[in-house]
Amino acid sequence: MTDTQIALEARDVQFYYEDPTTRERLLAIERIDLEINVGEFVSIVGPSGCGKSTFLKIVNGLLPTYDGDISLLEPDHGRAHAMVFQDSALFPWYSIVSNVAYGLTCQGVPKKEAHERAMPFIKMVGLAGFEAKYPYQLSGGMQQRANLARALAVDPEILLMDEPFAALDAQTRELMQAELLRIWSQAQKTVLFITHQIDEAIYLSDRVLVMSARPGRILADIRVDLPRPRELKIKRSPEFVALTDQIWSLIAPQLHEHAPASGVAS
Repeated sequence: MTDTQIALEARDVQFYYEDPTTRERLLAIERIDLEINVGEFVSIVGPSGCGKSTFLKIVNGLLPTYDGDISLLEPDHGRAHAMVFQDSALFPWYSIVSNVAYGLTCQGVPKKEAHERAMPFIKMVGLAGFEAKYPYQLSGGMQQRANLARALAVDPEILLMDEPFAALDAQTRELMQAELLRIWSQAQKTVLFITHQIDEAIYLSDRVLVMSARPGRILADIRVDLPRPRELKIKRSPEFVALTDQIWSLIAPQLHEHAPASGVAS
């Protein structure tokens, strides 16, 4: 594969939520167009309720498009995509190796072989030695490492990540950001990442897509020309701060425009 191959393409994607009582349709996503190349790390940021996670669920096939098309690169092997949610969603009655191997066993891979194939990904995410443990024996950050290993084990062409670090404390979240970049550089996967944190999006990404308030549309596609590999201290650099200000200047007016009037419940 070449660097110019497109892993994900969206054209004129629209999505409506329907009120089950009135049957009234509410436009949630409006005419989204985007392309993500193979191997790119792309994040989407925007106000709460703008449709970031909804768009990711459309890409994952959990929600339909009402208009437009989503195209994913068909892999030579493995799966087209895998999803990493905010909640690690590990099965509490399975060991870590069984959790990581779960997608493989669902594909019909024999248990012993699935466990053997899961082990390199357990090592990749830094959980070697914990494969026989159960989720309750791991910290939140370690559970998310296992969640990531489970997604990688099925060899997806594109990794879809829906605020995977939102439930972690600030220090663990920063450590997991650095770990994700290490894992991404090793696994060489395409990533579409949803987050509310502007600094997280900039630190991780090649590009940051900024969405408007509902109905969500792409306001800007901002390239992050910061050198890789990146250390966490890059967040204090003038270039990083300038990118943060640029993205915030796009999001802030959306918040004010859609903020409830004084005295009105939100």
